[in-house]
Amino acid sequence: MTDGEGAAGAPGAQVFGVDIGGSGIKGAPVDLGRGEPAAERHKVLTPHPATPEAVLGGVVEVVRHFGWSGRPVGVTFPGVVRDGVTLTAANVDKSWIGTDLASRLGERLGCPVTVLNDADAAGVAEVTFGAAAGRKGTVIVLTLGTGIGSAIFTGGQLVPNAELGHLELDGHEAEKRASTKAKEDHDLSWSQWARRVQKYLLHLEMLFSPELFVLGGGVSRKAHKFLPLIEGVRAGIVPAQLQNNAGIVGAAMAAAAAAGDAG
Repeated sequence: MTDGEGAAGAPGAQVFGVDIGGSGIKGAPVDLGRGEPAAERHKVLTPHPATPEAVLGGVVEVVRHFGWSGRPVGVTFPGVVRDGVTLTAANVDKSWIGTDLASRLGERLGCPVTVLNDADAAGVAEVTFGAAAGRKGTVIVLTLGTGIGSAIFTGGQLVPNAELGHLELDGHEAEKRASTKAKEDHDLSWSQWARRVQKYLLHLEMLFSPELFVLGGGVSRKAHKFLPLIEGVRAGIVPAQLQNNAGIVGAAMAAAAAAGDAG
């Protein structure tokens, strides 16, 4: 068992997690025994334009708010991440492409930094502590927000950087049709939006045959308004349990795992 791991519900070591989002950058120390923030999270507005240097400043502000220094930090990013480098930038400034976020942030903070895709982080948290805990079949975690983030698990193992929000749906990227931003942009009713989400889930089910969909993002708090309207999907569909804390928890878990591997 690596440092920071423990049985769910039992107090554990703390590691810092930061979730970079389109509207806000939020973070907190995370109790990895309980799978929840150990203190009330701190949030700053995401700068616009959200260039790497501007966002780095926001992350540093969040971490230093807690006086955290010298110990590992995990950070999520809304795009493909490989070895700490951000490789895509669908919903953020294009200057992010090719940025070594882990190294640059590590230099600013003076500590080890682990970076992973934001939906992967949320998925890891939900599979360990949340709505998909104990599931060994194929699970797809979707974060519905400005875009659609996705994480695929089989046998409890993550398939990283699955960008399922960019699959084609009705001649458009799926996230342009079924994200919560699409609901707002097109002034869709809950039933109209639920039909779009249903069509998207059916498409994913045809491709991957999961046993469970976990729907996250802020809209998971309103699951009762749209989940009962989705029909014809064979897989189970449940709202995320960790909601907006999932990315923070998953980021901290990744940092703890990286520290354990390094040690």
